[in-house]
Amino acid sequence: MTSDTTARMLRLLSLLQTRREWPGLDLAERLGVTVRTVRRDIDRLRELGYPVDSARGHGGGYRLASGTDLPPLLLDDEEAVAVAVALRTAAGGLTGIEETALRASAKLEQVLPRRLRGRVTALQGAVAGITWEDRGPRADPALLASLAVACRDHEIIGFDYTTRDGATASRRVEPCHLLASGSLWYLLAHDTARDDWRVYRLDRISHPTPTGRRVPPRQVPGDDPAAFVAQRLSAAPTRHRAVATVQASADHVRAHTRGLGTRIRPAGDGTTCLVDASDDSLTRIAQTLAALPVDYTLDADPDVVRHLRATADRALRAAS
Repeated sequence: MTSDTTARMLRLLSLLQTRREWPGLDLAERLGVTVRTVRRDIDRLRELGYPVDSARGHGGGYRLASGTDLPPLLLDDEEAVAVAVALRTAAGGLTGIEETALRASAKLEQVLPRRLRGRVTALQGAVAGITWEDRGPRADPALLASLAVACRDHEIIGFDYTTRDGATASRRVEPCHLLASGSLWYLLAHDTARDDWRVYRLDRISHPTPTGRRVPPRQVPGDDPAAFVAQRLSAAPTRHRAVATVQASADHVRAHTRGLGTRIRPAGDGTTCLVDASDDSLTRIAQTLAALPVDYTLDADPDVVRHLRATADRALRAAS
């Protein structure tokens, strides 16, 4: 096999790894060869153990299928560095993935070119994460992976979902995006029964069941999945209500706090703003309010007020 053929096959393999399916004509155009040459190169990849599926006909194409073994992956320099650093800093909100990530990181670092190893070592030495004992709900990495595939393939999926009040019901959705917020993972999907968009917490999803039915991709309202999910989460009903009127502009509060996003809304002439600190957790409400940079007045449920007074009393006793 000549060096040109080898280089072309590596390029072909790299293309197959970037998209689910490639028409033969598109591959030939990308590689600057004929469709017949693409077929020959595909046969060579199969001889080397790469499971490449093909479909005949006008709409036919090629895709790298799953096999019994994981074939080598081709990563460019930037991809290799990104993966190595990501593995070292994995994986907030996922159960039991830290040890697996470290094993994968060790394997990758063994084969990194010397020119990249120094960059990765420097990044890993400078980047660190803080691990808290109480991490809150954790998602299953296998569930995350299966939902990611369903999002990619636009495949309808069914699962059982446990609501905030502990009730469990079946759901059937068109998955769209996975988003992480702090230690929590969310699935943005279009519910087929309700004909509406819904946001599901991964730690409340169980028994995912692929249906094999694929649908055209849906356009997320506003074209920004993260903003849409943030808006839905801020508007979702909570167990405890607490809204602060803060004596500062929304921009000032936003610049001096983290994670409040759409919970901050301008009020009046713009010199004050409203911060919705409502939550299912009284402790989180107290933490949100404690982070506000200036004075505020509070409109809250009685149980919130009692909790804040008890917290303040403990702090005063400790200080005295």
